[in-house]
Amino acid sequence: MRNWSGAAQWAALLFVLLTLLAVPAPPLEAKMRVERLWLVTSTGKEYPIDVEIADAPEEKRLGLMFRTELADDKGMLFPYPDSRELSMWMHNTYIPLDMVFIRPDGVVHRIEQRAEPLSDRIIPSEGNVSAVLELPGGAAERMGLKPGDHVRHKSFKANAP
Repeated sequence: MRNWSGAAQWAALLFVLLTLLAVPAPPLEAKMRVERLWLVTSTGKEYPIDVEIADAPEEKRLGLMFRTELADDKGMLFPYPDSRELSMWMHNTYIPLDMVFIRPDGVVHRIEQRAEPLSDRIIPSEGNVSAVLELPGGAAERMGLKPGDHVRHKSFKANAP
C-alpha cells in the first residue's frame, strides 16, 4: 500500500469533489432540424442558406451559443407564431453574428450587423417581426442583403406552399 502525503491526499480529494460537482458542458451543437431558405436581394440575387430551425424553447435558449465557427452558407432561424417585438443577445456566443429580423411576409425589417460576441446587450427588432435569422458576422453585407429584401421559406406567409 502506498503512503500518500497529506498534500497529495487533499489534492486527490479535491479532484474527486470537483469531478463529482462538475456541471456538464453545454452541447456544442444542438440537434435541430435543418432546412433551406433563400435570401433574395433587391438586385435579384438569390442565396441559399441551410438553417437550423430553433422551434422549441430550449433550442431558442441555446441558439448558436458555444459555437466557434459558422460557414457563410449556414445559419439559424428563430421562427415565432405571431408578429411582435423580439430581442436577442450574444450571451455565451463566441462568434460575431448578423441578426436579420424578418416580418411575417418574409420582408427583412432590420439587420444588426456583426453583433459583439459574449455581449449581454439586448438587440431589439425595433418593430414587429415573426422571425430572426442569425448568419455569420458580415454575411449580410457580403451578400448585399438590406432591409426591404426578402427571405423565402415556409415560415413566411407570402412564401407558404
